[in-house]
Amino acid sequence: MSLKPKFIPYFRELVQRYEASHPHVQVEWVDFPWDILQLKLITAIAAGTPPALVNLSVPWAEEMARDGLLQPVDHLMPPINPYTSGALNDVRFNGKIYAFPHYSNVNVVAYNRDILRAAGLEQAPKSMDDLLAYARQIYAKTGKAGYAPALGKIDGFMMQEGLPLIRNGKAVFNSPAHLALIEKLKVTYQANGFLKDKLFAEDNFPAVIDAYLGGRLGMMVSAPTALRRIQADSKLIYERTDIFPAPIGPTGIADGGWMFNFAIPKGVPREQLPAVAEFALYLTNDANQLAFAKMANVMPTTKQALANPYFQSLTQTTADVRSKTSASDRPVSFGAAEKAQAVAANAMEFSRSLYVAGIDDYDELRRFLVKAVEASVTGKRDTKSAMDEAVAIWNKKLAEQMR
Repeated sequence: MSLKPKFIPYFRELVQRYEASHPHVQVEWVDFPWDILQLKLITAIAAGTPPALVNLSVPWAEEMARDGLLQPVDHLMPPINPYTSGALNDVRFNGKIYAFPHYSNVNVVAYNRDILRAAGLEQAPKSMDDLLAYARQIYAKTGKAGYAPALGKIDGFMMQEGLPLIRNGKAVFNSPAHLALIEKLKVTYQANGFLKDKLFAEDNFPAVIDAYLGGRLGMMVSAPTALRRIQADSKLIYERTDIFPAPIGPTGIADGGWMFNFAIPKGVPREQLPAVAEFALYLTNDANQLAFAKMANVMPTTKQALANPYFQSLTQTTADVRSKTSASDRPVSFGAAEKAQAVAANAMEFSRSLYVAGIDDYDELRRFLVKAVEASVTGKRDTKSAMDEAVAIWNKKLAEQMR
């Protein structure tokens, strides 16, 4: 899915190496853009000509498994499973595993050491409440924005905090707990703790990284890949950057996970399944996941790849990065990008893909939620009435789908 042209040479080499050691097997690698892959796949399944393996995100895998378009692979997994429990749980639907985990990510907190020092902050934030308090204190002490949450993805933000959007088939994001979270966001917004550029956009990353590179933002919560961008674009800001682990929410799930996997579609002949699984395990083994992670700046999902010195050498050198708490601590031989990789690798066991499953036209519903949260946080509407209205819209749509 959308891996060409950059990664085509990598996969071609993998295929050639595999075919050389498996002369009875021929593999054809085909890459489709993400926006047409589902249609191509469903058409191929309906025609009785499915691919042996397909690259999917977790929400797509869940949807296709629910529709009976994927085959369970529990019986094709090795006796000693190489993947993290979080990765396996991501592709376990109704008690069955439906895919071979490939790569994912997890967020870290990159921070400008000078800004946090000026704000009098030294300890790593332990919770979302801490992040919001830090944001307010950074602005109060420095006049700079402290934090730039992706509130255009408020659904994931709520789930990360253990607040479901739907319970028993009805929207519940107007509960007292949800309203309390939104009020906390409102307080921080009014205190100018947030970077307000594109705050409610579906993708605010360009605005966030521009602000961080410009020295206008104290903390940037993002995947480790962002550190390479900072390193390339501003040596000065990069040298001032250090890393905290992103707080684990009350769910025990690390922030920022979004895993991709390889699944076996419906219609692949039963007699081919062992050979298909062998190739899937080859694609996602420790060595190949590690090679792809290095090339793509992502995180592998096998335990051995995550334990590789490429990720863990910083941990060995500067003690345990998971317990690093001082904003003045600075690695001697490693930069922020390497430290971010080590911190992320130590959190990958807790990485999960957070999403809402089983709703038609979900993106449209999410827009109503985001608009309600934006009106609430910016003070344009009373929080309860805005959220009650959004819940009513959701419940009407959900009721229509159940008929």
